[in-house]
Amino acid sequence: MDEQRILAKIDEMMTYLEELESIKPREIEEYTSSIKDKRACERLLQMLIETEIDICSMMVFSLKLGLPSDEEDLFSKLESKKVITKEMKNVLSDMKGMRNILVHRYGEVKDEKVFEAVSESLEDLEKFREEVLKFIKSRK
Repeated sequence: MDEQRILAKIDEMMTYLEELESIKPREIEEYTSSIKDKRACERLLQMLIETEIDICSMMVFSLKLGLPSDEEDLFSKLESKKVITKEMKNVLSDMKGMRNILVHRYGEVKDEKVFEAVSESLEDLEKFREEVLKFIKSRK
């Protein structure tokens, strides 16, 4: 497994997470009152989710789990190999959906949903990191 590349991506993810933590608003009113901060939060959230997906892709490739048919399949392959839990697979799927809304604007981007993701989903990113690191350590 290409641990160094995966660990570098985890570091990148943590940098984005720290940046988002430093600017995230406490209240929805604060979030919606500044277009600059709102867009910064959206972009950092998007980059965080894309970095998670990159990590999943690298792990599937490194573990030779086969060619995934889509991003959902990445998560399923990692769950079946016990790299991530079923709960994390579901979280990643939800995050991918949020990323698609932010990037492709599938439907209206709802401030409340993005604020909720920024406010509540950041712990899930840390849990993802912990699950990946635990798996990597278990292989040594």
